[in-house]
Amino acid sequence: MNEILKMKLFVNKESVELNPFVMEYLARISIGIVSSLKGVDYIRTIEIHDEHNDVKIKVNGEEVSLTPFPVKVISSTLHGVVSTLKGIGDIVSLHIDVEAK
Repeated sequence: MNEILKMKLFVNKESVELNPFVMEYLARISIGIVSSLKGVDYIRTIEIHDEHNDVKIKVNGEEVSLTPFPVKVISSTLHGVVSTLKGIGDIVSLHIDVEAK
């Protein structure tokens, strides 16, 4: 994977500043999660919304259908990673945007 990744993270509707390592790490985790979902092939953009453990994912602008198990795994994984970042307290909502060029 040699593409250029752009990523934005919002926690509780507030933008979170990320250093280059964390940005790429979280972007690649998001790509890995989404690429494992049924029906997802080519990824140009990803939007992940998690509010109160209700996960919605769009790939290339199209919503991806999720069953309860992946919702729980995705929410737990993202909350686990993001909660370790400096300055992050209780997480009520997460919003992640990833763009691969």
